[in-house]
Amino acid sequence: MRTLIAVIGLLVLVGLVGGGIFMIARETGEASVALQSTDVRTAQKRRVFGRRAGATEDEGWKTLAGTPMPSSGVSGAAGARDRATGGSRSGSGRGSAGSPAGGSPEDRYRPDEVLAANPPAGFDEAVSALGFQVREISDLRYLGLRLYRLRTPPRTTVPAAVQALRGRFPGTIADANHLYEVTAGLALPESYARALIGWRSAPADCGRGVRLGMIDTGVELQHPALNGADIDYRIFNNPGRSPAPPDHGTAIASMMVGKPAKGKGWGGLLPGARLIAANIFEIEDSGAMLGSASGFLKAIDWMAESHVHAVNMSIAGPDNQVVRLAMGRARWRGLIMVAAAGNNGSTAEPAYPAAYPDVIAVTAIDAEKHVYKYANRGGYIDFAAPGVRIWTASPGGGRYQSGTSFASPYVSVLSALAVAEGQRPQPDNIRALLQEDVIDLGAPGRDSTFGWGLVGTEARCGEVNGETHG
Repeated sequence: MRTLIAVIGLLVLVGLVGGGIFMIARETGEASVALQSTDVRTAQKRRVFGRRAGATEDEGWKTLAGTPMPSSGVSGAAGARDRATGGSRSGSGRGSAGSPAGGSPEDRYRPDEVLAANPPAGFDEAVSALGFQVREISDLRYLGLRLYRLRTPPRTTVPAAVQALRGRFPGTIADANHLYEVTAGLALPESYARALIGWRSAPADCGRGVRLGMIDTGVELQHPALNGADIDYRIFNNPGRSPAPPDHGTAIASMMVGKPAKGKGWGGLLPGARLIAANIFEIEDSGAMLGSASGFLKAIDWMAESHVHAVNMSIAGPDNQVVRLAMGRARWRGLIMVAAAGNNGSTAEPAYPAAYPDVIAVTAIDAEKHVYKYANRGGYIDFAAPGVRIWTASPGGGRYQSGTSFASPYVSVLSALAVAEGQRPQPDNIRALLQEDVIDLGAPGRDSTFGWGLVGTEARCGEVNGETHG
């Protein structure tokens, strides 16, 4: 894969350009987060792809339906990072499906719905007696979760309903069905810079055997950048609602697996890889484009079922306790999750899922290695990658875009390559591998703006063994 080393190296150092990200909301307040250093250490700096590195054992196991599962998904160094974010704060607030511009992320959810995971026997009858209505039951078997989507009792607010469930069923994880808002970042017109920062083509079979995951909006499969690409696409919408349009999802998909096209500038990092793409966004009655926590959970379960080597997530919002549990289960399954750090600015609170300890968080920088001006800051940020003025595919052609969601595909691809070539699929292990070749930016060592620095790990182009984990 030496060809891809040069490809991604050039993209990281020359294509430092563009992004956008999905957000549930804009949080305010100073982000004050600490990240304990990883348990995985190496004796000396060396190339990591192709060798197997050690990692810490998971903690906090319990048995569910005969299968060992992590009780919370938080362990070791990752747990220290999570504790520094203040833990879960959701399940309180006013709740609104309508006005995405105002309020706190915790306050944005479906106004008449709550989620409950892994309730006890007899739950259906007991919860009905409390006035709840069961709207949907989903068996997310790869995450070891039985998920209930419930309608709240009449004249009961979502926070009150969540507290009632937690009090009546203390072993059940309950929270609001939070909503995710899509934010496309900055879209810029085409200019002379396209020739300067366009993608250098990788061979069409580059990445064969790698399975990439993506949770985003829709994907225009007939776009010239993706026509003929190996993409498995599914939609996770609530019945009766239309799926979101393919603008942002098409851009991210083209960055990951777009086929080489001379002069077009949107050739993907691994055009020969298989992409498992989930659309969790839908059109509300108000016309807003939103995604729900229930749809997100189904998409994560599908990623685990598909044994993707890494999943790229361009969503951001509050800390949801059911999603938190699912992240831990996905990590136990060997699913490497990478998320954009958020575009809410330097004073915003941590954005989730990026701030979960089981997720690798990526911020965006420009061609001069300056951080994207709207990027979140915080101790949860792990790495930086190009994310300003990136030329991407879009319905009807292409355009420049900026934001942290256009930086995360770099780290997702590098992480997937490492796992496909035999590295242990645990986030602390992958963080340690990527740290070995970063370019330190900002304050010496790890900082809350750039994390460990600009990813620069070399990757090799060619077929891998595609080993399945979990």
